[in-house]
Amino acid sequence: MIAFTLKRLGSGVLLLAVICTVAYALLFANGPSIARNIVGDQATAEQVAAKQTELGLDQPLPLRFLSWVGDAFAGDLGRSWFGPITVSDALVTRLPVTLTLIATAMIFVTLIATTLGTAAAVKRGWIDRVVQVGAIVGDAIPGFVVAVVLATIFAVQLGLFPAVSSIAPGAGADAWIASLTLPVIAIVLNYVTASAQQIRSAVIQQRERDFVRTLRSRGLGDGEILLRHVLRGAAPAGLTVLSLQFVGLLGGAVILERIFAIPGIGQLAITATVNGDIPIVMGVVVYTVALVVIVNLVVDLLNGWLNPKVRVS
Repeated sequence: MIAFTLKRLGSGVLLLAVICTVAYALLFANGPSIARNIVGDQATAEQVAAKQTELGLDQPLPLRFLSWVGDAFAGDLGRSWFGPITVSDALVTRLPVTLTLIATAMIFVTLIATTLGTAAAVKRGWIDRVVQVGAIVGDAIPGFVVAVVLATIFAVQLGLFPAVSSIAPGAGADAWIASLTLPVIAIVLNYVTASAQQIRSAVIQQRERDFVRTLRSRGLGDGEILLRHVLRGAAPAGLTVLSLQFVGLLGGAVILERIFAIPGIGQLAITATVNGDIPIVMGVVVYTVALVVIVNLVVDLLNGWLNPKVRVS
C-alpha cells in the first residue's frame, strides 16, 4: 500500500508541475503586451517599459519562472497587481466558501444517489424508471439553467432566500446557510440522478457475480450481503463518478458563484481575468490543480483499500 500511495502521489506532483509550467508560460510569456494592457493604449513606450520593470516582466521568462517556483515553495505566490493583497491571502479568504459549497453538495449527492441507485438496483420497478429518466433529463438540462430557475423563483419572486449572497468575513451560520441553500440544491438536482444511475449499474453488476450466489447458498440474508459485500464491491465505481463530479464542480463553481454572487474562488477568478490580474489567475490555477490532485489521490487510496486488485495493477 505504501508503494501504491507513493506512486499515486508522484503522479499527482508531476501533473501539478507540468500544468503550472504550461500555465505560467502562457500567462506571462508576453511581457510588453501585459504591461500595455495595464497602463492603457494611450501610454507611451517609456511608461510601458517602466511598468514592465516594476512588475519584473523585463526579465527572461525562464528566470522569472524559477524565481516564482522558489517563492511558491516558500508559500509566496506573489502579490495582486491591482490591490495591496497577496495572492495567498486572496485565495485563502475565498477558497473556504467554494469548498463549503462543493463539499456540502457532494455529501447530499452521495447520500441521495447511493440510496436511489441501490433501491433502483434491488427493487427495480418505478424507482428504477425514475432514476433512468432523471439521468437523461439531468444530462439534457445544463446546470446553470437549473440555478437560474431556482434563483428566479425562490430568491427573486418568492424572496425565501437572498438573491445576493450575504457571506462575508465574520458572517454567522445563518448567512452561510441562506446563501448556499439554493446553489447546493441546484448542484444536487443536476448531479444526483446521473450518480444514482452509475451506482445502480455497479450494484446490479455486483449482485450478478458468483460470490453473491455462494453467500446466499451459505444462508446469508440479502440485506447482509448487500451492506457488507455488494456495496463495497460497487463503491469504487461510485467513488470514481463522484470524484469526476467534484472536479467538474470546481469549474462549474465559476458560473454558480456568478449567478448567486457568492464570494468564492470562481468569482475571484472571473474578476482577476477581467482585470488582467495574472498573479491571481496563476494562483487560482495552482490551488485548483492541487485540489484536483488531492481529491484524485484520496479516491485512488480508497479504491486501493476497497479493491486490492487496484493496488496490484
